[in-house]
Amino acid sequence: MKNFILSPKHDHQSLLFPKDFLWGAATSAHQVEGQNIHSDWWNWEIKHQPIDKRSGSADNQYNLFEDDFQLLASLGHNTHRLSIEWARIEPEEGDFIASEIEHYKKILSSLKDKKIKIMLTLNHFTLPLWVSKKGGWTNSQTVEYFIRFIKTIIPSLSPLVDFWITINEPNVLVWGGYIEGSWPPQQKSFLKATQVTWNLASAHRKAYDLIHKVIPNAKVGIAYNVSSYNALHKDNIKETVLEWSMNFFGNHFFYQLTGKTHDFLGLNYYFNRDIDFEGKSQLPQLFDVRKAKKEVSDLGWEIYPQGMFEILMDFTSYQLPIYITENGIASTNDHRRIRFLLSYLTEIYHAIAAGADVRGYIHWSLIDNFEWAEGFEPRFGLIEVDYQTQKRIPRSSAFVYKKIIESNGIPHNLLKLLGHGIDVKKEMEAIL
Repeated sequence: MKNFILSPKHDHQSLLFPKDFLWGAATSAHQVEGQNIHSDWWNWEIKHQPIDKRSGSADNQYNLFEDDFQLLASLGHNTHRLSIEWARIEPEEGDFIASEIEHYKKILSSLKDKKIKIMLTLNHFTLPLWVSKKGGWTNSQTVEYFIRFIKTIIPSLSPLVDFWITINEPNVLVWGGYIEGSWPPQQKSFLKATQVTWNLASAHRKAYDLIHKVIPNAKVGIAYNVSSYNALHKDNIKETVLEWSMNFFGNHFFYQLTGKTHDFLGLNYYFNRDIDFEGKSQLPQLFDVRKAKKEVSDLGWEIYPQGMFEILMDFTSYQLPIYITENGIASTNDHRRIRFLLSYLTEIYHAIAAGADVRGYIHWSLIDNFEWAEGFEPRFGLIEVDYQTQKRIPRSSAFVYKKIIESNGIPHNLLKLLGHGIDVKKEMEAIL
């Protein structure tokens, strides 16, 4: 296990991570700030969503960021991933609001004052409404608007940023907006999906070049939503071929479009896809995990820790540093969140031991937040939010994570919580 720190008092049952490993959690501006009234998402919510599924004031982090950052610092985090909102900074074409840039500078400075490394996302799904009205990412000119936006904010923010994430989950944006059509702009069109994919790739490449021109030693990448794919029947050649093709187009195609414009790989992992080609249907389909009564989150997403190992080993071929930029579970049962955290981190540990160059883990999310078309019901946060009072209540999982960070890995007394038949509540009381 190269690069692992083993102290003389090391307990062989504990799982220690590499030196200088980054530990943190993530948010995105539209999901936590509230009142993002100049964005395409806000406009879509007003037109298409019931009141209880509109972002509204969200977590009011626009005003409460200092309280949240003091809390994350007290929980031991050494890294934080967050985004800035283009629609606030440029609410009308060419009209850049200096006070909003200064606001984000204040936010980033607050993190820096607390010795927190910053992963800054420049585009996390939302667009200024004026950009959306011009066609959004279907319009190649949006690439130039995006680059102009980055040029404008770099002078003020660049001294505070450790990692630049140009675009969050371009594949999810394409799927939600242009293939499934459940997200704005709800334009189901393969042609438009292709245009958007190409323009997002172009935007990343140009942003990468721009940032490196201004900051030669910058660390620039994307946060990409990756899935593990598995043929349900290993002797079925159709499933095996489909497994390969879905893995290529789902996980690797965007990296092929963007070439060597990545200083690191930011991977968001939530989904395992089992491919079934032996049912009555003549078409391949994804196996419904509910039929097998597998464990799923409150959103119906399969809990599949092994997939984390599989993904990390797959991406070692790029020979780039890897950061898990999102991973978490929607659940109101915090004991499940604890087990989730421990089981997925264990698989990351195994991948590192097997040669994956993983350098950080960013949990989704720091606080409960607005979960896009799902509204506020899904609870991902290490910290609970009472939306009536905006009170923050750290969950037990937040303190378990704190112990992991303090140990730079999973102590043996936390590992045993993964065992079957363990009284989690009793064990948690003893540990915390």
